Amino acid sequence: MELRHLRCFIAVAEERHFARAAARLHIEQSPLSRTIRELEERLGVQLFDRSNRRTELTWAGHMMLEEARRIIAFVEQAKAKARSAAAGYRGRLRIALSDGVPLARLTEMLARSREEEPEVEIALFEVPLGEQLRGLAEGLFDAGLAQSTDSLPGITVTKLWRDPMMIVVPSRHPLLRYSRVPLTDVLNYPLVLCDPHVCQGMWRKLQRLLCKHDACPRVAHQVPTLDLMLALVAAGYGLGFGSQTKLAEHPTTDVTVRPLDDQSAVMTTYLLHRQTPGHTAVLRLIDRLSPGDNVVADQANHLGKRDLAECT
Repeated sequence: MELRHLRCFIAVAEERHFARAAARLHIEQSPLSRTIRELEERLGVQLFDRSNRRTELTWAGHMMLEEARRIIAFVEQAKAKARSAAAGYRGRLRIALSDGVPLARLTEMLARSREEEPEVEIALFEVPLGEQLRGLAEGLFDAGLAQSTDSLPGITVTKLWRDPMMIVVPSRHPLLRYSRVPLTDVLNYPLVLCDPHVCQGMWRKLQRLLCKHDACPRVAHQVPTLDLMLALVAAGYGLGFGSQTKLAEHPTTDVTVRPLDDQSAVMTTYLLHRQTPGHTAVLRLIDRLSPGDNVVADQANHLGKRDLAECT
């Protein structure tokens, strides 16, 4: 079994369609089909169910996909480590990012790391939270940033930053009569929420807030990015949520931001890392990321033309 077999298998497994997988790999469909047949023959198992003109993974295929992704990830890590050493670096810190990390915080961390330890390369990976946790457990990542306290045995969680959760409403909206918006009033309107697979931390925080009110919200859309949420809110499709720091990085004149009238509506960013003795690079990373005081950043940051004067 060769790496090309695994790469072809992963493409077909993710696309669930041979033609699309072939286009993704920039090869013809015939050699792709032959490669998959070779892999199945060498393994002695059927990886795909091709009945009814559909391409679906068998149970053996599902198990194989998980292992194939892990093998490819390790190979890519090895190649990156070799290239890093050839470029003159004497260390490599692999950081996974999930749930969205405030860019200003990330920029500051990268700048300090470059200044204080120029010989250490920092590699960043944007992945879903579940993939981050698996990567930490399996040694693919050294540390991760997320907005969820979910963890696994052997993973240490350190609280870094706390930001108020804000409600985003269209301009000239009835809720603008509040300086701090009651969540019960928010629930009278359709919502534009984050995709739970992309921003799991925000999604779980919202679920906890909604459970306090025994509420069943009307979800108009689930979106993968903050930019798309802002666009839909501005167009009147519903109301959105976001942390104060993240919203400050996406100025727009078509929406207005207000804090929620709930002291528990706070997003916390955590650093997750493996409990590896002697990993001083991770300890120095924690020092760079930790603010001088670890309190809620409830002061009104400059948010362009969005009115946050009442936040203070």
